[in-house]
Amino acid sequence: YVDMASAPAASARPGPAVLLVSMELLAEREEQAIAAPRQAALGHYPLDRVQPDPAVIAAAAQLLADARPPIVYAGGGVIGSGAHAELRALQERASLPVATSTMGKGGVGESHPLSMGVIGYFMATRGMAKFARPLVTDADVVLLVGNRTNQNGTDSWTLLPRGATYIHIDIDEIEIGRNYESLRLKGDAKLTLRALNEALATIDLTKRHAARPALERTLSAAKAQHRAEIAEVTQSDASPIRPERFMAELEKQLADDHIVVADASFSSIWIANYLAATQQRRFITPRGQAGLGWGFPMALGARIGQPQRPVFCVVGDGGFGHVWSELETARRHGIRVVVAVMNNGILGYQKHAEDAGLGRHTNICDFADVDHAAIARACGVKGLRLERASDIAAVIAEALATDGPVLIDVIADPAAMPPVTVFTHLPNY
Repeated sequence: YVDMASAPAASARPGPAVLLVSMELLAEREEQAIAAPRQAALGHYPLDRVQPDPAVIAAAAQLLADARPPIVYAGGGVIGSGAHAELRALQERASLPVATSTMGKGGVGESHPLSMGVIGYFMATRGMAKFARPLVTDADVVLLVGNRTNQNGTDSWTLLPRGATYIHIDIDEIEIGRNYESLRLKGDAKLTLRALNEALATIDLTKRHAARPALERTLSAAKAQHRAEIAEVTQSDASPIRPERFMAELEKQLADDHIVVADASFSSIWIANYLAATQQRRFITPRGQAGLGWGFPMALGARIGQPQRPVFCVVGDGGFGHVWSELETARRHGIRVVVAVMNNGILGYQKHAEDAGLGRHTNICDFADVDHAAIARACGVKGLRLERASDIAAVIAEALATDGPVLIDVIADPAAMPPVTVFTHLPNY
């Protein structure tokens, strides 16, 4: 029964498995000797890797080779499978533009000339992929890799083209074709992408390579337009501080091997939209996994799991209110994590979503002033209060240099909204 629980927990889409054991069984004594010691270790992921029929892979390769403007849309399955190298090889081999979901961020480096960045429900004004939207909507072939095509990733199923041909790689057969009829490639993302690369190596890709210069020019122009559009907020000296300004300063100081963890809600969007995915940087967000309060405990776990890598955590004041007591845990165990609390005094996503959907918001969305830096100090953790944009760089540098847990209490602008498309009609957007 332990094997029966361990195998699904570490196979396919890994997740928790429950093993219920009665108290009576725990009290029993085993009279028979075990025949032989166990050799199998079933708790490591991925326990099994599978790949699709070679004939289906060959068909997918031909579709990509013949496509007029294809795109690749990579989700969290790429990260879970460790398929980074295979995805990057596909991008190069077939000159394919690659976009990611929030969960797939980091699957390819975003400085690559064929990388589009994160797409989905935050492609409105100041969205990193806003100006690359036509590449998505005009695609005639879409390769989905480890992608659940959920509401956030498809902007409520309005973003991806209905008339396109879809190829869907996923370890979970239920996800394939859930929302878009697809050529089905059921398999592990790493093995399947490797096989797809091998199939493409046997096909004439002249058409793909000929289209690359124009694609690169289009994406370069889109990225330049994005930089120009966000300059007003990323360079703002306003108080309260614009989150975009904080993210711009943070981007300058993060190491390539940083693990960046974000809580649910706006925090995930701030890091996905304003911090760059490099070859090594790891992003952990709770899309589809957890709600508010997840971020800081996850950051502690990430640091314990990979103690050689620096960890930076971004949370909102609403989510952090659930778990600030874990500051004492961080201090007691000496867990070196920097947590930035975007303290805007509101439950941001909830407030703006209520305004967008109902034309008003309830009073549960507004908080009294809370000094999170003082809370940190009360727990024996260094607490830094950040009120002026001119101090951002110095405060981040001090936090990153501290040998121990640090909290930065960022007094943030409550009117600042990330580029969520459903908020665009709000008067103060």
